[in-house]
Amino acid sequence: MRARCAGRPGAGAEWLLERLPELLGAADDPDAFVPRHRLVAMTRHRRPGLRLLRTGLVLESLIPSILEQKVTTVEAYRAWRTLVRKFGEPAPGPAAGGRLWVMPAPRTWALIPSWEWHRAGVDDKRASTVLRAVRVAGRLEETVRMPPDRAQARLEVVPGIGPWTSAEVVQRSHGAADAVTVGDLHLPGIVGWALARDRYADDAGMLALLEPYAGQRHRAARLILLSGRTPERRGPRMSVGDIGGSEAAGSVRVFRPAAPSRPGPGGCAPSPQSPGPPAPGSRFLSLLSPAPCRP
Repeated sequence: MRARCAGRPGAGAEWLLERLPELLGAADDPDAFVPRHRLVAMTRHRRPGLRLLRTGLVLESLIPSILEQKVTTVEAYRAWRTLVRKFGEPAPGPAAGGRLWVMPAPRTWALIPSWEWHRAGVDDKRASTVLRAVRVAGRLEETVRMPPDRAQARLEVVPGIGPWTSAEVVQRSHGAADAVTVGDLHLPGIVGWALARDRYADDAGMLALLEPYAGQRHRAARLILLSGRTPERRGPRMSVGDIGGSEAAGSVRVFRPAAPSRPGPGGCAPSPQSPGPPAPGSRFLSLLSPAPCRP
């Protein structure tokens, strides 16, 4: 494989050239996978070029995975887009001009005010998890030199990061072929239906079905998803939430507090008829200060 930088190289050109083979899946070994089911074998035959990439970056996969916890994909993507475009930087090079954005640095994430999380549609629990993670960003980035199972164990030390989130991270940062996602809303039913016609399979049932693929369970799950063999829907889709209201879509909500009233008897002013804006930083004040962020 040969690659070169066209035009004037930027600060990350050398890093990209060094990491490009792994970003394209050169470190993956698809030949180590042996299909055990006809559906999986057929899908692998139709998708011969499937490789698991390795980014070598943890936060770039961790923060989006946290934003995806217990919400719809639409909500998670909207929150990610809102926060990166507001607090990130436009990428240099041919994509300059707002078409491609660079994720904020760990310290920038730590200084995002609570109301900006709310406007992006991110609840307190997920926002707090991101803030805890970026405070130990350096320790988390060290996990790229660890085996995937040890990397997951360190990630899960951070409160709010569980097996689902850690698996989603190492699948991308490490190219972990065996890091199957547990705790997912849809994956157990999809795997159960594809391999055993069991649409109600749980995590234990899914892991039992994937046991013949030990060491390659994530790759097997990926091939099952690519097969398109999914159970028929029997209920409505999960509703899309929007805790930020119109602000999450990019507009601005203006708060107009009620006009002050005359003091009542005894010098006490009555409560205003309509409340003003929430106190900025009231939720995350203890998280944002005073400890410094050391990315």
